[in-house]
Amino acid sequence: MKQEWDLSVKSRKFNFDWKFLKGDNSSAFRVGFDDSDWRTLDLPHDWSIEGPFKREYASATGYLPGGIGWYRKNFIVPDSLKEKKLFIQFDGIYKNSEVWINEHYLGKRPYGYSSFQYDLTPYLHFDKKENVIAVKVDHSDFADSRWYTGSGIYRNVFINLTDKVYIKPYGIFVTTPKISASEAEVEIQTGVKNEYRSVANIQIEHQIKDADGKAVIASSYMETIRANDEQDFLHSIFLEKPNLWSPDHPYLYSIETKVIKDGELIDLEITQIGIRYFHFDADSGFHLNGKSIKMKGVCIHHDAGCLGAAVPEKVWHRRLQLLKEAGVNAIRMSHNPPAPELLDMCDSFGFLVQDEAFDEWEYPKNKWVEGWNIGEPSLDGYASDFTEWAELDLRDMVLRDRNHPSIVFWSIGNEIDYPNDPYSHPVLEGRYKAGKPEAKGMGDIAKRLANVVKQYDPTRPVTAALASAIMSNETDFPDALDVVGYNYQEFLYHEDHEKYPNRVIYGSENGRHHDAWLAVENNDFISGQFIWTGIDHLGEARGWPIRHATPGMLDLAGFKKPLYFFKQSQWSDKDMVHIGLTSIKEANPDHINWDHEVVCQWKGTDGETVRVACCTNCPEVDLLLNGESVGVKKREDFPFGTIFWDIPYAKGTLKVIGKRDETISCTHELKTAGEPVKLLSHPDTLTLKADKQDVAHIEVNILDQDNNLVYDAVNEIHCNIEGPGEIIGIECSNPKSHQDYKANYRKAYHGKLLIYVKATDQPGTIILEASSVDLASSSVVIEVK
Repeated sequence: MKQEWDLSVKSRKFNFDWKFLKGDNSSAFRVGFDDSDWRTLDLPHDWSIEGPFKREYASATGYLPGGIGWYRKNFIVPDSLKEKKLFIQFDGIYKNSEVWINEHYLGKRPYGYSSFQYDLTPYLHFDKKENVIAVKVDHSDFADSRWYTGSGIYRNVFINLTDKVYIKPYGIFVTTPKISASEAEVEIQTGVKNEYRSVANIQIEHQIKDADGKAVIASSYMETIRANDEQDFLHSIFLEKPNLWSPDHPYLYSIETKVIKDGELIDLEITQIGIRYFHFDADSGFHLNGKSIKMKGVCIHHDAGCLGAAVPEKVWHRRLQLLKEAGVNAIRMSHNPPAPELLDMCDSFGFLVQDEAFDEWEYPKNKWVEGWNIGEPSLDGYASDFTEWAELDLRDMVLRDRNHPSIVFWSIGNEIDYPNDPYSHPVLEGRYKAGKPEAKGMGDIAKRLANVVKQYDPTRPVTAALASAIMSNETDFPDALDVVGYNYQEFLYHEDHEKYPNRVIYGSENGRHHDAWLAVENNDFISGQFIWTGIDHLGEARGWPIRHATPGMLDLAGFKKPLYFFKQSQWSDKDMVHIGLTSIKEANPDHINWDHEVVCQWKGTDGETVRVACCTNCPEVDLLLNGESVGVKKREDFPFGTIFWDIPYAKGTLKVIGKRDETISCTHELKTAGEPVKLLSHPDTLTLKADKQDVAHIEVNILDQDNNLVYDAVNEIHCNIEGPGEIIGIECSNPKSHQDYKANYRKAYHGKLLIYVKATDQPGTIILEASSVDLASSSVVIEVK
């Protein structure tokens, strides 16, 4: 795709038609290097997900390879841009990226999650002479993380075009120091750089627009900036009767900031903002816009199963929509800065976000190779770069993300204090390991990192997720934090609340059982929880052949798991009810784990006693087997969150009815399925844009003759596509599946799988057919416009 240069557009994607080599060549940065036999592809791109899965790779990172890769792109810059400046912006390269332009070395960035820019201007050719940008990515130490990372230029790349007087990258910072029902003060800091050799007299205009794009207020300021200098300008605008942003009402304004010189518009930035105010209180928890609110949160990683780390926006949009429907109102970006577009979506959906920087500091954590806590771990990872790069990486995260209304705190670390991995302390008593780094060192680092955050954003609190508050309480680590996260330590909530009365405590990572939620619901001083996890993720595998972690509410394909409905019964305001089968156990019969003990299938042996589990937020439920009630039960009689019946199995239909005020408000049913006879495909859209980015999700179900899902079916499904689209992945979510992620076939799991189809840049008709031996095939038609 030819690069277009519209002078009115400051930032344009630079994703298309790159050359790629999986391997190393020390001459690949040279302009005349012959890359004609390299692969041509579009970014974002993750080569690790292309496999193959091998036991020799690490369980921690999903048994997928790392290695070295090179990317190259040729492009022409027209002569008309000679007086402009061009920057290249990378939103994420995993990892150890090195970049050249026309053989000039621009720099290295070890951390795989940082966004960064380079100035191309001094080294560019103009008119008809080609420019060559080359990027080396070194992920040789593939066992360098506790979860799947991906490899390559896995996020978007942009070319940013500016005048020699321009708004600095991430140079706009919007705050709202005063908010009332009648008025909000909107304070705009604009960082401007002048690279001319003379003083620049400029005009800075700010215009606030409402959610419909209508201008509601504007202001203009005349400013002067010295030659070869940069300066921050601070302006305030007063907005009448502001619409406040919240999870239930995620209202977004936009601010257009224009820089005008000699009557000509020379720079324009558009910043989305949400007007809200919040605080954390040690006794009463989190308050947003003057109201107490509990964070019903999930932790998420950055991969999407078969798509690896290169996740299209539409995929995240679908996943966030499903989480929102479950009642989730908060997301923890574990454990690294996310893609910027994901934060944009959190703004618009109304999620409260914890933006997190690091999973380890100066000393490495264990990255398991053979399986979790099995064998000899790898100690590769960010720790080797932390001392030199941490403050820069943290600064760049805050600068990039600080205008997002969704972000309500910054995390400087996850489980840095995991006992003996790496730090230790005598307070651990029998577990203390004297040869490990001393825990007291965490306090000084935490203070230093917190100061970095405050320097670039004094408006939000700093947090960290503690794995061992017992150990950290012996250090200055918690005192460096404004808000202290406890991972899986509900047992310490009351004790530490009394011991440290000024400490704000919340659940930064939590189990999925009912008791963990009651610890939030029943304690005003606990602001919320972030369960592990919202979505299954690659890596953190227990051991071969398991290749991914399975604690999510959604599986790798984004399908709802039984846990999804259980958390929905705790968190959603909309009436719901859901049933499944679970094993009969005498010990703790009320403690039913929806994350691995419940199967949403009606299948058994006639007359055998089975246990039916039910989750609901309705006061009362009635269970019917083949139309006959087997018992009405009340939610209040089951304090552990799950209603259950022990009944004799009979083939047919099991239906549950949720009632509120003696009125039926919701139902759910399971039907006994017969043998698989056909496929049925469900696309989430029938039209796509011809932009090489738009994505459709096609769910393929295996059905019996009565159109019931055959839950046990594992038939291999083959996919064929015609027209202007490509299959970019097929996901079944089976933790033991090692089939090639780039093949056009895959075995179903729980009777279904998901196909991702991406449009090309050509209009036309896509026909996608799914077929399987002895089953009737299914096809969908999607128009590309």
